[in-house]
Amino acid sequence: MNEEKVSPPVLTEIPRLAAEGQPQTYSGEVSSRRAIPALNLVLFLLTLLTTTMAGAYLEGAERPLSSARELMLGLPFSAALMVILLCHELGHYVTARYHRVNTSLPYFIPVPFPSVFMIGTFGAFIRIKTPPQSRRVMFDVGAAGPWAGMVPAIIAVYIGLKLSQVTPLDKSLGGLELGDSLLFSFLTQRFLGVDPNTVMINLHPIAFAGWLGLFITSLNLLPVGQLDGGHVVYALFGRGHALISRLFVLLCFVVVGGARLLGLPHWDGWLMWGFLLLFLGLSHPRAVDQETPLNPARRLVAWLTLVLFVVTLSPVPFSLTEPSPGNSVEQVYEILCRGAHALPLLHSM
Repeated sequence: MNEEKVSPPVLTEIPRLAAEGQPQTYSGEVSSRRAIPALNLVLFLLTLLTTTMAGAYLEGAERPLSSARELMLGLPFSAALMVILLCHELGHYVTARYHRVNTSLPYFIPVPFPSVFMIGTFGAFIRIKTPPQSRRVMFDVGAAGPWAGMVPAIIAVYIGLKLSQVTPLDKSLGGLELGDSLLFSFLTQRFLGVDPNTVMINLHPIAFAGWLGLFITSLNLLPVGQLDGGHVVYALFGRGHALISRLFVLLCFVVVGGARLLGLPHWDGWLMWGFLLLFLGLSHPRAVDQETPLNPARRLVAWLTLVLFVVTLSPVPFSLTEPSPGNSVEQVYEILCRGAHALPLLHSM
């Protein structure tokens, strides 16, 4: 039994099955259809278009659809981001098929105004049509996506950082700052040999796509509800999943509220995520066999997956620095309009 839900932005989740407590049956059947459904294909192509338009806007194009040349400016960003999202979803899909869990092909979600929403997509999702037979299967399907998406994300970070420009640290003009995660900071030092605290890195679009790949991974691994992280927590702790989900959503509100009171750096987006997670639901559907725990190998990978969540998490992923005296708002706007090459990546943990 499936319950339709709206997919969250920038997520590649496995949407919910049946509400907790409702009877579930396992058919053991997997659809034999092999053709790509028209809706999946159309959504993929539309998302490819909107992410390419977003990439062109980031590169400074004013009207990406006015010419093929302007539109193609966004292709490096779009190709890198779409590969990351596709690998993530195929990780879920292939693992589900391996375990004979009937599931749909990925549904990509384009955005109608890529000039406003600067990455051009709300992510992607798959629909599971039969409940996993056990917590072990649930874990395999849930964890496969983030790990599969990490491979192209790290490759994109490597290629993109090598193409990025490193300049002396200068915040006088202000602008949009991207926060570091532990993993991105490590990769920056490893690939560029610089301390991101002491320089400004003008990101190449491919590097920005890789940064987004890590950020999307962390969002999917939030240990709540039926996100990928929720599946991992359910597989590890069973009924304890409900308490962990509630505590984490509460933490989203407490952290933002506390940071505001103390005047500390914070991202108000966590408030949006708190309300969004409440809307999507904090419960988790039961596997057919919910008593059999993870075996030692899966338990180890489950804890490593939670570590992956920690190292990809950026507590303040986006912040806007005001210009110092003597620099106008128009100069800041110009920086933001120049595109991905002008997005300063500064450490803001």
